[in-house]
Amino acid sequence: MANLEILVSELPKLIQSLKLTIGDSNEIMEQIIIIDNAQQQLRNIQKLIVHELRFDNIKNSAIATLSRTDTVVGLFLPSIGLVDPAIAAKFGNSETKLSLTDLQKKIDSWIEWGYFLQAIAADILSDMKLLDQLNSDRNHVSLPISFKVIVENLNSKLFLVNCKDLQHQIQKFDNYQKELLELQQKLNYIFTTIKSSNSLLNVLLGVSAFCGKSGFTLEWLDDDHELIISSDVKFQELTDILNDCDIFQEKIAALIIQGETLGNEAEQALKKMEQENTKEAIISHKVEIIAKFSRQKILRSAFVIVSSLLVLGFGGWKIKDQTRQLQTQNLTVEQRAIANFKYAQKFGMEASSLVQNPPHSLQVWQQAKTKWHQAINLLDSIPNQTSVYDRARNKLVRYRINYHAISQRVLTEKKAAANLESAQKLATEATFFVQNSPHSVLAHQQAKDKWEQAINLLQAIPESTSVSIQAKETLVIYETNYAAIR
Repeated sequence: MANLEILVSELPKLIQSLKLTIGDSNEIMEQIIIIDNAQQQLRNIQKLIVHELRFDNIKNSAIATLSRTDTVVGLFLPSIGLVDPAIAAKFGNSETKLSLTDLQKKIDSWIEWGYFLQAIAADILSDMKLLDQLNSDRNHVSLPISFKVIVENLNSKLFLVNCKDLQHQIQKFDNYQKELLELQQKLNYIFTTIKSSNSLLNVLLGVSAFCGKSGFTLEWLDDDHELIISSDVKFQELTDILNDCDIFQEKIAALIIQGETLGNEAEQALKKMEQENTKEAIISHKVEIIAKFSRQKILRSAFVIVSSLLVLGFGGWKIKDQTRQLQTQNLTVEQRAIANFKYAQKFGMEASSLVQNPPHSLQVWQQAKTKWHQAINLLDSIPNQTSVYDRARNKLVRYRINYHAISQRVLTEKKAAANLESAQKLATEATFFVQNSPHSVLAHQQAKDKWEQAINLLQAIPESTSVSIQAKETLVIYETNYAAIR
């Protein structure tokens, strides 16, 4: 028994080594060896437990006068220190005395977990494409950190110093909007990969993209056999990561709108500053002309002037007339381009104003989407030989990002409204079943299923939607009815 107690005292160290950090091939191979060594020590403890149980049974059979069902010696598991609640079940309660039989079952589960980790490690090592992608993900910061950096940058205030500073600020906003769109696309990939993949290896790819260079470790399976993962000293189930993706998606949509508002403020300030600078330049130019002519003496005689006109003659007037026609044509194209640019800005500002302080109804989101679409079409029509072409191209990138974000909100709002309508329809059907067949077991079962489906639909409605409040109020009623019929 003394040897067994010594080995049991080593359990915390052994159990903590039964995990797999997803890294490069060399790291994974080293961990396979560590896991295998831990399993071997656990099997040694198993042998001693079997020996101890056999000895205890022999002793009991020799001295017992009554039949006994649980006479094995108990042990306290040594304290493993501070453990996150998410994986507390992996080791167990150190304050509870375990029988040797119970300890034997725990060791069986630990050994099985080790086999599971070794199988995953072997699958990873045999897939070079998977390894390359995992290594690539570790070159990028984690998604939560990327989001935090963008938020901090967007929250910086405008410093209205001069036109050059403002142009730089507007370019920064454009870059932030691009980063937000890339982050949004990455979130969609992570969410779809984790939620829809049937292969655990594909799921790990989604987790890898989420954690980035922070890396992640497979820690344990909870009571519902859901994988528990640690990253940056934080323990999460796969469901928690999916919930984080949902939250980030909503925040990114709001940030895109915020970035557009800040960008519009900067552009308005730039436009005002350019107008003021133009006025000052015109006044300064007029003053210089007046001063110049006041200093000059009129030395040319009328004869020289008349002679010059005669020399130029009709040809000079013809050239001047052709130049004026060309200028008129250029101004027509230019004016049209400037007008389209101004109207596009107008539509963009109206769209931004519409969606301030959400949630909004589906109609409002659709109106904003239409305005962004109109603005994009106007910017796209501006020719490249006009003065506003470059500004139109830069703005077009940002407007398309906003249009994409608003389109996503329209889809979310439509889905939320559809969920609410479907839930209400299911509730009506459930009520119908109970009222028309109050004593039928089958009718009650059908009603119960309907209530359950309705509740699931309401719970899936995001808080950012306009029907969220109504969904929450309805959910309370439906849960009460479901509990009653169950």
